Amino acid sequence: MLSIGDFARHGRVSVRMLRHYDGIGLLRPAAVDPVTGYRSYEASQFADLNQIVALKDLGFSLEQVATMIADGISPVELRAMLTLRRAELEQALADSTARLRQVEARLHSLDSSDPAPAVVIKELPAIRLVGLTATAASFVPDDISPVIRPLCAELGSRLAGADGVHPAGRLTCLYQRTGSGTEEQVVLRATVPAAVDAEGNRNGLDVYDLPAVQAATLVHHGPIDQVLPAWQALARWIDQNGYHPAEPARELYLDCPDDPDLWVTELQEPLV
Repeated sequence: MLSIGDFARHGRVSVRMLRHYDGIGLLRPAAVDPVTGYRSYEASQFADLNQIVALKDLGFSLEQVATMIADGISPVELRAMLTLRRAELEQALADSTARLRQVEARLHSLDSSDPAPAVVIKELPAIRLVGLTATAASFVPDDISPVIRPLCAELGSRLAGADGVHPAGRLTCLYQRTGSGTEEQVVLRATVPAAVDAEGNRNGLDVYDLPAVQAATLVHHGPIDQVLPAWQALARWIDQNGYHPAEPARELYLDCPDDPDLWVTELQEPLV
């Protein structure tokens, strides 16, 4: 038998919490000294305690937990619920991390001590691309990221099954406004340069022919969700040098290792 203090310590809960669980009939001690009133628990009750805490951490009230335990929730059902909750928490963490990166990017753009961007004017040749198209509600990162990332992943899957498509370059994402006013959206395209057989199987991929253009380019080093300062620096350079931007804007992914901090992306803004 374990004292209430030892049971709380090994169960990683507070003594006060155990007394509350006892008071509401959720987890009774194995024995109570009739003289001192001291509560004692058996080690086998850790399973009951873990179940209660797990359900509580899933967001259920203690009243709901009591009902579920009374109904005999199985370990399999509990594990499935915990797995789902873990996925939700991981997604929330990923969303918070991405939002933090966006905040850092905005703050970085306020730093007036940054050196002048190394913008290069390039003549981009006409090019044939294959890829997939989707739309986002706006250029807000929370609208763009949930669309472009799965679109790029789907492009990779489609290319693997396209026997009439021969990739000849790196992933290129295109961004172009469409509509006007409150109906304005952003057309997103995940593409790669490729030769396309007339009779081949494109596996649902579309073909895009981009004309030759002059473009202002700037290389961004680091995670793509921190690209905002680079895009704004490029826009300032274009404005200050008397050019006018055109569409679609392009992101050419030059190097994408496992560590996003080491990514290298060339931003390409066509010029009028």
